[in-house]
Formats: sequence, structure tokens, C-alpha cells
Amino acid sequence: MDELIKAVVCPLVDYPEDVRIIAEQEASRVNYTLSVNKEDMGKVIGKHGRTASAIRSVVHAAGLSHQENVTLTIQE
Repeated sequence: MDELIKAVVCPLVDYPEDVRIIAEQEASRVNYTLSVNKEDMGKVIGKHGRTASAIRSVVHAAGLSHQENVTLTIQE
């Protein structure tokens, strides 16, 4: 799942080396926390949060295909 998130996020940002993903296993789900360079935050969130919502949808759908409940949090 980390590779999927990086594949989606890295082309959007100017500093792909600053993309960090942390996975935390909770009771019945996996929560991924994404952090990017401060200057790239607007690119990842997008207008009215549309890009962030699309990334979350892709990650959630990929998790469902593996029978996992997956969430993505974007850390500021």
C-alpha cells in the first residue's frame, strides 16, 4: 500500500524525497499517515480538498480489494 500511495503522491509534489508514509495497525483497520514538504501541502490537498479526497478514495478502494479497512490521514 505504501508504494501505491507514493506512486500517486510523488508525481504531484516538487519534493518527492520528503514524502513520508507511516502505517499504524488498529483494531480492524490500517491507518496510513502521509506527510509531505510544507510547500507541497497545497498540491496534495488540491482545490476544495478534491485531490486529497481522490487519493483517499483510491487508497480505500485498494484496501477493500485486499479485504482491509484502510484510511489515509494527511498530516500538516
